[in-house]
Amino acid sequence: MTPRAPSRPTGRLLVVPGKASASGPGAPVRFMVEIEEGLGIDRARFATAVQRVLYDDRSWGGGSVPFRRVDSEPAAFRVALASPDTTDRLCAPLDTAGIYSCHQSGTAVLNFMRWRRGAASYGRDLAGYRRYLVNHEVGHALGSFHRGCPAAGAPAPVMMQQTKGVAPCRARSWPSQAEREGVF
Repeated sequence: MTPRAPSRPTGRLLVVPGKASASGPGAPVRFMVEIEEGLGIDRARFATAVQRVLYDDRSWGGGSVPFRRVDSEPAAFRVALASPDTTDRLCAPLDTAGIYSCHQSGTAVLNFMRWRRGAASYGRDLAGYRRYLVNHEVGHALGSFHRGCPAAGAPAPVMMQQTKGVAPCRARSWPSQAEREGVF
């Protein structure tokens, strides 16, 4: 096993090289993936995880609107993984308090601490939480707003702030059909 590089974030976002075909037919929504320099994470693996979420038919495109990963402009939005301090800076004037993620100025900023640790609302399901995190912040990039829990025991809307909790709903990492229809 190769040891990880030490984590010394620089505050500078670097585009992860790589392009992919569109996830389906039609005019694709182009996106780029960035990672803060010095996070000590496998950049290609992170970019692949983001792409896998967005290319899934359960994500925002729902099989009807394709996404396409690119590594140069033009892009409709960016997905960036950043340290808590850099997340706070990139999200300002929103208050992320070093623990939340955001969408700001065309960038879905994912807090590296959350990417690594998840949130109590997902328990040990880190993969599910990561899907939620990508879908939630990209939902903002696509123009979607926060939603509340529709009913006790119901699946939480992906646009619910599930990092802060899901009760009385149940955690769900994919946008509902109604959420997707509201965007596309």
